[in-house]
Amino acid sequence: MPTYKDIEYSLTRSKRKTASLHIERNGSVSLMIPEGLSDTEADGIIESKLYWIYKSLAEWEDLNAAKVKREFVSGEGFLYLGRSYRLKFVEEQRAPLMLKNGYFCLRTSKAARQVEPHEAFKEFYRTKGKDRIPERVELYRKKLGVKPSTVRVMELKHRWASCSDNGALNFHWKCMMAPLLILDYIVVHELAHLIHPRHTTAFWNEVDKVLPDYLERKEWLKKRGAEMDL
Repeated sequence: MPTYKDIEYSLTRSKRKTASLHIERNGSVSLMIPEGLSDTEADGIIESKLYWIYKSLAEWEDLNAAKVKREFVSGEGFLYLGRSYRLKFVEEQRAPLMLKNGYFCLRTSKAARQVEPHEAFKEFYRTKGKDRIPERVELYRKKLGVKPSTVRVMELKHRWASCSDNGALNFHWKCMMAPLLILDYIVVHELAHLIHPRHTTAFWNEVDKVLPDYLERKEWLKKRGAEMDL
């Protein structure tokens, strides 16, 4: 990865017309630039944003200082749609992981195919997300007058969601840990990108039309997002 001064950043070139700088959820710095810009010009963008980068990284460290490290032990709490459910081990059930009677029940029977706990949770969130997220997309896309080409739930590394140039919306399976109010904010955020690709004033105005309290939801995700992890 290129480094400018003490800032290491990932660099991606695309057919976009403007540059876009992000602090990802893992604290890494990513820069997307038009194809015609040189490495030197990329460094120049980093130089022009140094104060913002240092400030944002300091905020990221503060917000992640209290990050919860969960262990797959009986009684540990795991999130689903904003609520915490304790983990309980069971010998027999049809799926490796199920949410029932107020517990996350993880199958441990040797007679059944064993699934690594981390993978069992990921599959649980992916499966639930494939049902719930398209429903929320359908609700809000009508309000914004847009229609995505596809809606997918997947591993997105360091972003909650993304909107591709062909209108595909991708959502991280970790979104299913968020309260519904926050999930809806993520959904509306990506739908608004179908109208305005960049975070311009016009973009935020579109979000505001549907979610007048989006600033509170955005701030919640910024401060509490680190909790939404395994």
